[in-house]
Formats: sequence, structure tokens, C-alpha cells
Amino acid sequence: MHSLLEWEEQAILCLIETWGPVDRSHRKLAHRGSYTGTVFVSPSTVLRVALKHQVTLPGEPVRARPQTPVFPVISWEKNRIWIWDATHFARAKRVAYAIVDVVTRYWIGYLLTSEQTSTQVQLLFAQALEDQGLLGPDGRPLASVDQPPPAVIDEPDELPVLVAWSDNGTEMTAIDTRQFMAIMLITQHHGRPGTPTDQAHIESFFSHVKGEWPLLLAISDPAVLDQTLARVRTEYNTVRLHAAIGYVTPDDEHSGRGPAIRRARAAGLRQARADRIRQNRADKK
Repeated sequence: MHSLLEWEEQAILCLIETWGPVDRSHRKLAHRGSYTGTVFVSPSTVLRVALKHQVTLPGEPVRARPQTPVFPVISWEKNRIWIWDATHFARAKRVAYAIVDVVTRYWIGYLLTSEQTSTQVQLLFAQALEDQGLLGPDGRPLASVDQPPPAVIDEPDELPVLVAWSDNGTEMTAIDTRQFMAIMLITQHHGRPGTPTDQAHIESFFSHVKGEWPLLLAISDPAVLDQTLARVRTEYNTVRLHAAIGYVTPDDEHSGRGPAIRRARAAGLRQARADRIRQNRADKK
């Protein structure tokens, strides 16, 4: 009762012959049939007819998935892995670069600008290194070596050795940026092209900043936006509890107070449970 009619089968074959090189898949061909009004069938029917007559569809082009780059071996502590990226504020016509410490989730610094070049990158990292006390009086890194750090770091106690984690933006991969990072003894690590999940930390960071402070998206004055970003950075680092570091503030974790706060909470929970049990037992007597 529900079998395909003979003329429908022929229409599907004609559809494949005519539109196969364009639509390439049985799903699109099924919708092409209804789009042109020639035949109204489901994608599975188109595929079944193609298999029956041994017709090979071109198929969607398969793109080889880029190989996951090897992350440099480095100690898991603050000021060793910085992730950075840029986000746009359309109303103010500005771009904001930001650096976040992956270990402590501390918002190291930001730069609000109208351009995206290696110059902005150098200024951003120079300010961040100075803010974290990783530069000497001469403006050079606090290390005695003259060569950039290798991909695998065997002696992590030699400061500063940083990993700058980013995507493959033009300013991230520019020759001037690479030269600057080498001078500052910073190893660059790039995610796979077209794979934003490789930089999930910074993507999540920007999502939270824009989602929890929506006022930023409504500001049209660049100067006001800069002042607001400075205030938001302070609140993000010192007030907002971060789930990824055990619900302490990034400033607590970056300053080394995080473990003590988490231990105090665990002890408080145990004590509160003991107090409830003792009180409930006393009330039942």
C-alpha cells in the first residue's frame, strides 16, 4: 500500500542525475525534489533508490581533522599558562584583548583598542608581565638564558617561563609577535584552526563577562567602556566566586589563599554536620 510508485522512482533517478553534482547528498536531493516540485519523498527513500540502482552520490567533501597540537610540558602553577584572545564590542567599535591565567583563572590584564595587530599584542603582554612582576629593571624577563624556551620544559623552576595559549589569529601568528614572544621567553601554543573548543577557557571567560555584565554591550563611548572594563576586572578577580577553582575568587587562588579557604569550608561543613547530629539527638531525649 505504501510502496514507491514507478514514476517516483524514475523521478528520483533523474533528480540524482541532474542535481547530484550540486546537492551531493541524499538529504539535500530529497528537499530539492520538493523544492522543484518534481517528487515528494523522504531522504531515506532517495538513499534507498540510489542503493537499489547502485548509483553513487558524490557526498559531502570530507575535511581532514587537524591533529591536536602537543601542549608544552610545564608545571601547573600560577603565571605559567596564560590564555588570551580578543572579543568585539560593536556599540563602542572597539576590540578588547584579555589574558587569563589558566591555573588560577585570574584576569591578568586587558587592552581596549581599535586595531588588531602585533603592536597591540606586544603592549598587552608587556603590561601583563610588568603587572605580575616578571620583568627586571631593564624591562627584560627575569631569566639568565638568551634563547626562547623549548617546546618541552625540563627545568620549570627557572622563571619566567610562560606558555601563551591562543587561537590562530593573524596577530597571534604574525612574525613580529613570534619574535616578541621569543625575546620575552614565552612559548606560544595554538589550537587547531576552526576548533574554538581548543581555547575553551578564554571562550568561556568572555561568555561570562558579557553575560554577567550586559552593560558592557550597551556602551558606545570607548572611554566609558574602558573604565567599566577596569571595574568589571576588579569584580571578576576579587568578588566573583569561580566554580573551576573550588568557588573561591581568582584573586584568592592567585594569591595562594584558595587552598586554605577550601579547607576551611570543608572543616565547617563537617563541624556543622556534627553540630546538627548532636542537637537533633539532644532534642529527641
